[in-house]
Amino acid sequence: MKKTSRRTRQREAPGHLATRVIHAGQSPDPATGAIMPPIYATSTYVQPALDRLSSYDYTRAINPTRSALERNLADLEGGSRAFAYASGMSAIAAVMTLLKAGDHAVVSHNVYGGTFRFFERVLRDYGLDFTWVDTSDLTQVRRALRKSTRMLYVETPTNPILTLTDIAAAAKISRHHDLIFVVDNTFMTPIFQQPLSLGADIVVHSTTKYLNGHSDSLGGAVIVNKAAHAERMAFVQKSVGAVLSPFEAWLVLRGIKTLALRMERHDRSGRVIAAWLAGRRGIRKVHYPGLPSHPQRALARRQMGGFGGMISFDVGSYDRAKRFLGRLRICALAESLGGVETLISQPATMTHASVPEADRARLGITPGLVRMSVGIEDPQDLIADLERGLAAIR
Repeated sequence: MKKTSRRTRQREAPGHLATRVIHAGQSPDPATGAIMPPIYATSTYVQPALDRLSSYDYTRAINPTRSALERNLADLEGGSRAFAYASGMSAIAAVMTLLKAGDHAVVSHNVYGGTFRFFERVLRDYGLDFTWVDTSDLTQVRRALRKSTRMLYVETPTNPILTLTDIAAAAKISRHHDLIFVVDNTFMTPIFQQPLSLGADIVVHSTTKYLNGHSDSLGGAVIVNKAAHAERMAFVQKSVGAVLSPFEAWLVLRGIKTLALRMERHDRSGRVIAAWLAGRRGIRKVHYPGLPSHPQRALARRQMGGFGGMISFDVGSYDRAKRFLGRLRICALAESLGGVETLISQPATMTHASVPEADRARLGITPGLVRMSVGIEDPQDLIADLERGLAAIR
């Protein structure tokens, strides 16, 4: 029996990203004219009649607030459909249901520690296999391929070493071998990088980070182009139920409205602070794609619209990192990233503690490595704060 729909027609968003972040996927509330999408705090929907069932039946399957966010994200990333989940990890988990026991995936060897933990300590138990390679070296990607390979999964830039993968070149490999090509775009957001336009099949986000931008919401998203992937993501979203709540969806929508402005400030301040760090005594190495010393700066300029606000740098040892971090007053020692406030962490014992020590050492995630998510505070105040930290280790 065909269901009737109560969905209202959405205005077509204008072309530029700075405008689309505000308007895409949204219209004033038809009942009241409210300019912000309402928070539809409901679990179910009253049906007109048994022979006229609405497309809105149960919030696990569909919710107007979540749908507005999903339309917005699909528009910004240039995808056909988007799906919002309860966390970044639940979004990644949904993507991995595209694989089955016996399938193999090639994965960037430097990814978020939670992704590594999920792939190695959960999905391997269900018969999936993974090869971890430096995906910035496409020769390694090609060598890792098997007959059973079904997916190429990359972070670019990687967390926390900020290594880049050439998305367009990796997409050619994926197409040639009929792989599902997934890109985690959390660090760059669609403001600075659009993987689908470069040939990726699927984009994933932790909306907790830059998209929401205010450290007050937990969520994830998957954006796809292919109808088969969209059908699977919708089915998994409904069946598993790890969906973003209406309130969380509203928070992310609110955050996205300032995304273009915030990313511009993160990027501008990130460049200033990375350049300052690169010239300081007591710091062994600075990782930032915008620095002339970064080996992939040319790729960053070609592939990305900005360098972003993520920086990592090595102060030499765990003891020095502890003393450095202990002196900071503005930069908050905390996991996560992408908020308006500057967050700083030591990946080896925080975000990447689940990665084996030998692997961390090989990747450059040393006990002295510090990861900084540059906020939107005045960069001179942040520099003064970092100077306090450095004074403790000189």
